[in-house]
Amino acid sequence: MAKDLYQEVTDKIVASLEAGVVPWVKPWKCNARNGGMPYNAISGKPYRGINTFLLCAPQYASTAWMTYKQATDIGANVRKGEHGSMIVFYKPFAVKDKNAKPDADGNTKERMIPLLRSFTVFNLEQIENLPIKMQWTGDERTEIERHAVAESYMSKATIVHGGDCACFVPSHDLIRLPQPTQFNSMADYYGTALHELTHWSGHAPRLNREYGKRFGDQQYAREELVAEMGSAFLCASCGIESKLQHAEYIGNWIQVLKNDKRAVLIAASAAQKAADFVTGYVVEAVAAVA
Repeated sequence: MAKDLYQEVTDKIVASLEAGVVPWVKPWKCNARNGGMPYNAISGKPYRGINTFLLCAPQYASTAWMTYKQATDIGANVRKGEHGSMIVFYKPFAVKDKNAKPDADGNTKERMIPLLRSFTVFNLEQIENLPIKMQWTGDERTEIERHAVAESYMSKATIVHGGDCACFVPSHDLIRLPQPTQFNSMADYYGTALHELTHWSGHAPRLNREYGKRFGDQQYAREELVAEMGSAFLCASCGIESKLQHAEYIGNWIQVLKNDKRAVLIAASAAQKAADFVTGYVVEAVAAVA
């Protein structure tokens, strides 16, 4: 029987949430390459979307990964008895378009649909005989420089400071934040700001995500899920350690994911798009990775 990858990915995320571990709250340090986000050791590119959370592995100091073949190609080898981690990607697949009329030769047009596929990667700590150049270097940015990156992202939105509420106000297209001095730390301040900035990215003039209208509503929970994931991506981009902003939504998130096995991949993809929008990242014209 073919594996249901959507269900398998969802089960992994739900299991983490039920165990009290939120995969998008960084369990790693921010002084690593790519802000501590997992990346491919050969290409140097960070993993994106749901793969970021599938590779949250606090048991490893390294955030670098590679496939079995990539290891053998550089003369290294996966240590005997090690088990890899699954990541997923979308691969275009041609199917007959049943709604299209056949051409003059009787041929039916094809259309491309994305099919979810998986492969296995191993952390550098699971691999032996690695070349010295594979050792990653830390993020050498100072705290001031990291905060400056966050400020550059925040400058794209209208932000009003004051009061005791942190929220995005769609009707006025602005973000309200308490004064920075009211937060326990500047990391908390920027983490909260980037959470609200993710909400801001989804407003109609920008990415046009649909918002729920009441607390506890599944659509509302989905948007909060996107905001939590998006702020984690943005915090990593800045080199700021992220924290869970709304623990009260965990039960709602679990219910959403159990009701819809595609929800977590859709949310992670939306969060990645939000982070790309805020940072100005341009996605290369290649097959999309979930």
